Amino acid sequence: MKQIIKKALVDTVPVMTGYLCLGFGFGILLQSAGYGIFEAFVMSVTMYAGSMQYIAVGLLASGASLLTVALTTLLVQARHLFYGISMLDKYKNVGKRKLYLIFALTDETYSLMCNDHSDIPLDKRKDYYLAVSMLNHSYWITGCVLGATVGTLVNFNSEGIDFVLTALFVTIFLEQWHNTKKHVPAIIGIVASVVCLIIFGSENFLIPTMAVIATALCIYKEERADD
Repeated sequence: MKQIIKKALVDTVPVMTGYLCLGFGFGILLQSAGYGIFEAFVMSVTMYAGSMQYIAVGLLASGASLLTVALTTLLVQARHLFYGISMLDKYKNVGKRKLYLIFALTDETYSLMCNDHSDIPLDKRKDYYLAVSMLNHSYWITGCVLGATVGTLVNFNSEGIDFVLTALFVTIFLEQWHNTKKHVPAIIGIVASVVCLIIFGSENFLIPTMAVIATALCIYKEERADD
């Protein structure tokens, strides 16, 4: 078990650096909207959704209805439906860990789960999945709480802090590009995003993009299976 935890620690270092910075920014942004350390802790523990948490700050500040919050969350987090489908095989024999693993399947955790784990024995992989998920969650909680704490002590302009989310996604994309030999899925994602952005606009392109990507990847997978 110690070796599994050690490997998980090493593998999650890139996520740690991103989550501490991203969570720190969220904590400051939340504090600037009139909320404190407790709210930052509760949201990071129970919500654990980087992009949605940033959006939630604006929704809370504007007094948005629960229906608005629910629909916005569905649209923003819809990509996780596809994450879950692709993880069915890996998570089918994890036992009681499954509920937490599903909850903790963020973009960054998903990118680590998709890597090749041939160096980990099959009977130990479920422990590795849990260790990675819990470590990443702890990084996020720590960053959010630290940000909210600093925000209560130091007053400064928080404009532009939410850009760290975009920066993190770009970093993840580049890391995946360098760590894999086949770039067809990444190219599919880029092309689908650009085309849907042009057709549907920046406010409505997310769901169509995910649908196009999912369809294209299914076709691509079938073609590879036939080869």
